[in-house]
Amino acid sequence: MKNTKPNGTGMGRIIRAMHCSRLGLRSAFIHEQAFRQELYLCLALVPVALWLGNNGVERALLLFPLCIVLIVELLNSAVEAVVDRIGPEHHELSGRAKDIGSAAVMIALGLVCVVWGLVLF
Repeated sequence: MKNTKPNGTGMGRIIRAMHCSRLGLRSAFIHEQAFRQELYLCLALVPVALWLGNNGVERALLLFPLCIVLIVELLNSAVEAVVDRIGPEHHELSGRAKDIGSAAVMIALGLVCVVWGLVLF
């Protein structure tokens, strides 16, 4: 039976998927100022989290929401790219999609504040 999946199967598919992921991270870094700002913030806070955490659990709790912020920002950027691809004219659903993505990022940033506050204070 012939393989009909465009990216193949097995280890080759995993390697191609990793390549696509690298391209996505690069694209977000180049084109999305919010992603760059949040990435720099996370890079600055990682050593602080490792220093302030008293044990592995606390360090993980401090690092986890930082990763969540980056993940949510990547998803928000993807939604915005798709909406912008559809067209530049204002549409209620397009605006709603962008606003909801932005709200998700805000909640993720709030999660950082809450977790860091609870762990450190």
